Amino acid sequence: MATTASHSVLPLIEVKGLNHYYGPPPGGHLVLEDVNLTLNQNEVVGLLGRSGSGKSTLLRSIAGLIHPREGTVERVASEDCPDPSVSMVFQTFALFPWLTVQQNVELGLEAQKVPAPERRARALAAIDLIGLDGFESAYPKELSGGMRQRVGLARALVVNPSLLLMDEPFSALDVLTAETLRTDLLDLWSEGRMPIKSILIVTHNIEEAVQMCDRILVFSSNPGRVVAEIKVDIPRPRDRLDPPFRALVDEIYARMMARPVPSQHAPNGVQPGTGIAMVLPHVSTNTLAGLIEEVDGTPFNGRASMAELADSLQLEVDELFPMAETLQLLRFAELRGAELVLTPAARRYAQAEVDARKGMFGDALLAHVPLAQHIRRVLDERASHRAPARRFRDELEDHMSEDFAEETLSTVTNWGRYAEIFTYHEDDDQFSLDDPQ
Repeated sequence: MATTASHSVLPLIEVKGLNHYYGPPPGGHLVLEDVNLTLNQNEVVGLLGRSGSGKSTLLRSIAGLIHPREGTVERVASEDCPDPSVSMVFQTFALFPWLTVQQNVELGLEAQKVPAPERRARALAAIDLIGLDGFESAYPKELSGGMRQRVGLARALVVNPSLLLMDEPFSALDVLTAETLRTDLLDLWSEGRMPIKSILIVTHNIEEAVQMCDRILVFSSNPGRVVAEIKVDIPRPRDRLDPPFRALVDEIYARMMARPVPSQHAPNGVQPGTGIAMVLPHVSTNTLAGLIEEVDGTPFNGRASMAELADSLQLEVDELFPMAETLQLLRFAELRGAELVLTPAARRYAQAEVDARKGMFGDALLAHVPLAQHIRRVLDERASHRAPARRFRDELEDHMSEDFAEETLSTVTNWGRYAEIFTYHEDDDQFSLDDPQ
């Protein structure tokens, strides 16, 4: 029978005015900007956003593993929960390979100096709860990925936390294993069999967030900010094929694809990400061609919802969004709400031969990617038609981090070589026009 939660609202965690930077003060890279949220008892809340949006940083701040530069994280005591505590499940299992399942689960209790007989009883109960009864004496190397994550879950639950923090707990698992573990966790939560008051889960899987959560906080990137709060008013159990489920997934895709509001912390009101300072994602030309062909063909015929594409291609937000945005940058697609619509140029590209595709891609690069224009102009103006790559890296590092600069230059290099608008010589780290057009 479908059920919905009906509990009084009791705050458990309050985050106020949280800002966090990586790097030395007073500057550094702004990761989280003015994050405010209240986590209540008896709810599952999802933090949804792309990689680099600060979701895991926020989770670790709530866990006490990171001390934010500004703002507060407060655990709110109540009569029902006088001493709120947290426990965390990590993406990478984080088990000690030389310890058995039972010994791994007992670690937190041992740190709390719980007597051995009680440790053993509580560990065995937790192992039984998460479905690993019979594997108490097994070592992690003997377990599948899904079973290892169950051990991590048991280790988190055995200390009886008020709040369970989960950092992309299913992303390292195959699709079927992840779905099974997700379903089992929801069953334990719905049946009230876990000794916790609330769950806070980090994810970049939109369907996972809608499947699991009562509330979803959507984060923007660079810096991470809460740009939307979405209540999931769909009774459990939730069917991914139901129209309300699909409609909410499409709404979230549209919100995540919307242009971000400028950061209040941008120096002198100047926003990064324009001109040659535009960070280019590491998306290959083969991947872009494949996406164009997919959307151009049946059943999409040039127009597809992002959710349908994600299902069709088995892609998550971090993979699909950069591809779609790159097609938009090159004017091969338009993003209309939650839909990707190919332009006439893209549809011609889908039907063209290899050489024609290269020419179309090169024209798009020189028309719409300022960094590609800049490199080609410098090469055209020099008598030698050569220029050191270091020159362009230095220019990029005036606007972005060293890592982003390297990724951006690598991306435009690969795109330019494919389109034959310039070439790159790795042996001397030089760009050139070996065959000027």
